Amino acid sequence: MIDSAYWEFSEDTAKFLAAEEKIVTPYKFGVYDLLVLPPSFPYGGMENACLSFLTPTLVTGDRSLVDVVVHELTHSWFGNGVTHAHATHFWLNEGWTTYIERVLQEKLHSPAHRGFSFLIGQKALNDALKQYADRPKYQRLVIDYEPGEDPDESYSSIPYEKGANFILHLERTLGGLDVFLPYVRDYVNTFIGGNVTTEAWKEHLYGYFRKHGGEEKTKALDSVDWNAWFYGEGLELPVKMEYDISLAEEAYKLAERWDASRSQSDITKLGFKNSDLKSFNSNQIIVFLERLPSYKPLPSSHLTHLASLYGLASTPNAEIRLRFYELVLLDSSSDAATSFAEEAAKWVIGDDGTGIVKGRMKFCRPVFRAVAKVNRELAIKLFGGSKEAFHPIARKLIEKDLGI
Repeated sequence: MIDSAYWEFSEDTAKFLAAEEKIVTPYKFGVYDLLVLPPSFPYGGMENACLSFLTPTLVTGDRSLVDVVVHELTHSWFGNGVTHAHATHFWLNEGWTTYIERVLQEKLHSPAHRGFSFLIGQKALNDALKQYADRPKYQRLVIDYEPGEDPDESYSSIPYEKGANFILHLERTLGGLDVFLPYVRDYVNTFIGGNVTTEAWKEHLYGYFRKHGGEEKTKALDSVDWNAWFYGEGLELPVKMEYDISLAEEAYKLAERWDASRSQSDITKLGFKNSDLKSFNSNQIIVFLERLPSYKPLPSSHLTHLASLYGLASTPNAEIRLRFYELVLLDSSSDAATSFAEEAAKWVIGDDGTGIVKGRMKFCRPVFRAVAKVNRELAIKLFGGSKEAFHPIARKLIEKDLGI
């Protein structure tokens, strides 16, 4: 894969780094390299100093997923530069990194791309909050762990997405990016090379804006419901967040057309074409697929036609493939779910002709959970025959998901 990996990442990485230096501070580590790991690697990336590990699921042949590098690169400032003191404050690493990653989307592309990224993240956040409905402690940003408690039990999109939304809320409360970015630079310069707790971060935030805004900014910060953000539980954020959804509008319209077609039993008369997605980038396709579950489930015949027409069950883009399987397995009693359950599980374990396991937990865990709702015996059988191919962390959490 070395030539494919080089082609995928070589064009944009230096551009990402240069853009981040402009909005935060100069890069401190001297060297920045990327290493694509074997497919059992359980994460999208891992932010080692000087060297980011990446999952091979990012290698799609069209550079459509390379923005993940922005996230790992950003950890050079938030995580490897300013480090959370211990697991309770993990959100400081991931919330800040996700927030700045999306600021880069605005600087590299447009404000609409920033809003679009938050919109995509909203689905992941909602799913994670529902996943922990029976363990609401893990819905919090700041989690006080008991002695011996494994922080991996709480690992989800929550520290990333809830944290990024919290910081976005602070940015808006304090007056927007032009006001907020100078504070970001001061935060990094103050703590870089050391670690920080949530309390120390909040104290610095207040101190900076007392100095650079006085009573007006202090009152703005006092208006924030800190306890709700830090310790709030439940399925809703403390503040209803609004995003620029202009890039999602065409995806929404296409989803609406599919919803309106459900009464047509003859699929040859549905009127959809494989060119429907021609103008969409991969993120717009993702939003289209994530929009469909907001409607009543489509008939199985429609879902099968959708898969065939748009090539969703064969795309090399793992992000799109995941959303398709989540959609088609959503109604676990449907013919479509029964039809695609084994295919989805085999895609994850690499028994689909590729021999490449999807060890990234973003893919393997939700797919196995969805397949288990359709046919638990099948999920356990296929996982059991290939579990040694998964990283120990992923293996442990899939076993927990499947109740084995």
